[in-house]
Amino acid sequence: MSEASPCLSCGACCSHFRVSFFWGECASSGGTVPDDLVVQINPSRVAMIGTDSKPARCCSLEGEVGKSTSCSIYHQRSSVCREFESSWSQGEANIDCDAARAAFGLPPLLEPIYAFELPISA
Repeated sequence: MSEASPCLSCGACCSHFRVSFFWGECASSGGTVPDDLVVQINPSRVAMIGTDSKPARCCSLEGEVGKSTSCSIYHQRSSVCREFESSWSQGEANIDCDAARAAFGLPPLLEPIYAFELPISA
């Protein structure tokens, strides 16, 4: 049985970091990210609106950080969002995930503990 992603009750990374990426990921350049949701930060990079200054909050983040969140463009999100992983999703801590959570007073995610039934030997 799989548990729900911890990201669905967090959203701290979307409200802590600048989400910047190559402009070629925008829809007008053949990518997927809607053009009206980004702002140009230099000749080759754009950022999601809301993350280009502090305090940051991505314009596509819905819900309350630390309670219940979702991404309104999840299937169109940028590579930087697709590549960001929560702590322990790949078997190790992600210090960036932990830092974003800490910025909102959320504890770091804990390493999952799996219970294994050991065979009884006679």
